[in-house]
Amino acid sequence: MSVRIAVLASGSGTNLQALLDHFRTDDSADITLVISDRADAGALARARAADVDSEHVEVRGRSDDDVARQTLALLEQHGIDMIALAGYLRLVPARVTERFRSRILNIHPALLPAFGGAGMYGRHVHEAVLAARVKVTGATVHFVDERYDEGRVIAQWPVPVLPGDDAATLGARVLRVEHRLFPVVVAAVARSLGHSESAGVGRAASRPSGQADIFRLTASPDGIEAEISGLTGL
Repeated sequence: MSVRIAVLASGSGTNLQALLDHFRTDDSADITLVISDRADAGALARARAADVDSEHVEVRGRSDDDVARQTLALLEQHGIDMIALAGYLRLVPARVTERFRSRILNIHPALLPAFGGAGMYGRHVHEAVLAARVKVTGATVHFVDERYDEGRVIAQWPVPVLPGDDAATLGARVLRVEHRLFPVVVAAVARSLGHSESAGVGRAASRPSGQADIFRLTASPDGIEAEISGLTGL
């Protein structure tokens, strides 16, 4: 059986769309549910257009326990094995990260641990990168824990900062990389979960927290898809 993935998103959902497009031809997983903290999020419209169940879970003015209770109920209802954060701008409640330890992935538009943390998302990240005058930025896929952008890094893809860049041009270049990197990493982790199920480990089992990273920073962006596709499991 395919791994069932829930995607959490706050915005227009372009990374969600990249996942939806990828799993149309990759049977390692299915995008089964999309959850947003915003009722008018473009990501929910993309989910409906793809005939994927969509739900609004309000966060503002609610306790973490309330948000966690509703979120976990939806994840259980849909038999979710794994979660992908695709532009989700809220801190995931600790009860959710604990339940899905090593099975929640996020895509961040910089090379963590640089330019991460609370408030560092979207344009804010790219403005900070430009202000720091660094020559290279990129995208990072990492596991999600109880703190913003501090979970173990899985994969990174470097992107050059070019003369004359502003936040918009730099952000567009990084986003193109995100759309290629995130689906292949999500698929690789999904295949690992599927292999564990086949071996009788069970989908609810967490990955060992001390396990070594499997994806490394690649010096050649063109080679990262081949690098990931050649890996077998976590």
